[in-house]
Amino acid sequence: MSKIFEIIEAGINAENLRQKAIANNVANMNTPGYRRFDVNFKEMLSKAMDSDGKVDFDELNARLHQPKQTTVKSNGNDVSLEREVGEMVKNTLRHKTYIRLLQKKYSQIEMAMSVK
Repeated sequence: MSKIFEIIEAGINAENLRQKAIANNVANMNTPGYRRFDVNFKEMLSKAMDSDGKVDFDELNARLHQPKQTTVKSNGNDVSLEREVGEMVKNTLRHKTYIRLLQKKYSQIEMAMSVK
């Protein structure tokens, strides 16, 4: 049971970090030479899970990275407001999903504790 909570916590932390990265990207959208940042949690989660369903929690640290795969404008900046807003919407939905999973787990624990 605690492993589920650790995965959910790692997901929430990753989405919080991604939200900060998105805000930083938007704040620097007109900064010459600025390259956008993203968080690679999905890749980290895939890497941390083996085929038996076991998770290496040491691998579940979301990290910032610069994808450098987007089109660079003439000023050397690659931030697109439309892309960042889209990422923010997806990030918000993932964050809400993690919170709902957490609520569901706590609800299950409360229900188990109230059974006589």
